[in-house]
Amino acid sequence: MPKYDLAPYHFGFTLGINTMNFMIKPVKDFSYVDTIFTLESSAGSGFNIGIVSNLRLAEYLDLRFIPTLSFGERTLIFNQKINDTLFFNTRKKVESAFVDFPFELKFKSKRLHDTRAYVLTGVKFSIDLASQAKKKAQDEEIRIKLKKNDVAFEFGVGFDFYTTYFKFGTELKMSYGLRDMLTHENNVYANNIDKLNSKVFQLTFTFE
Repeated sequence: MPKYDLAPYHFGFTLGINTMNFMIKPVKDFSYVDTIFTLESSAGSGFNIGIVSNLRLAEYLDLRFIPTLSFGERTLIFNQKINDTLFFNTRKKVESAFVDFPFELKFKSKRLHDTRAYVLTGVKFSIDLASQAKKKAQDEEIRIKLKKNDVAFEFGVGFDFYTTYFKFGTELKMSYGLRDMLTHENNVYANNIDKLNSKVFQLTFTFE
C-alpha cells in the first residue's frame, strides 16, 4: 500500500482496553467532624471501541476525529481512623460509560518499508452516560456522584504497520481530565475532597 497515506481522508475503527483512575486533591482540613480519613484511588480496567476519521493536512501531519464508547470503573477508598488502634475502610466504586469525542493531531515519521512511528496530542470532550449527578438515591447508601461532562488533554505514541489490505496500528495514550468531576454534596465522603480529576490510560489497536 505505497500510496495509502496520499489519500486526502480515510476511515477505520479502533478496539482497545483502558485503565481508569482518579487524581485526588483532598481539602486542606482533611477531617469531618471527629473522624480523620486518608484517601486512595484504585484503578479499574475497561474497554473501548471507536470509529476513525482521518484528514491529511500535510505529508507528516494528520487531523483525526475518533468518536469512541469507553466503559470502565474506578474505586475510591476512604480509610477511617477511629482511635490509635482501630481502623476501617470504605470502598466506593464509580462506574462510567463515556461517549468520547477526541480531536487529535498526529505527527508521523517518515515511512520505513511497511512501518511508520507517530506521536499525537489533542483534546477530548466526554459525556458520561452513567453519571448519577442529578439522580436521587433510592436507599440510604451514600454515593460518590460524578458530573456528566468532562474535557481532557491527551498525548500518546504509536506505530502503523502497512499490510496487503489495511493499515494496522498500535497506540498507547494518556488522558488527563481538566475539570473537577465530583458532585459536591454534603456528606462524609464528598466533604473531604476538594477536586477529583479523571486519568485514563489506553492501549488501542486501529484498523484503517
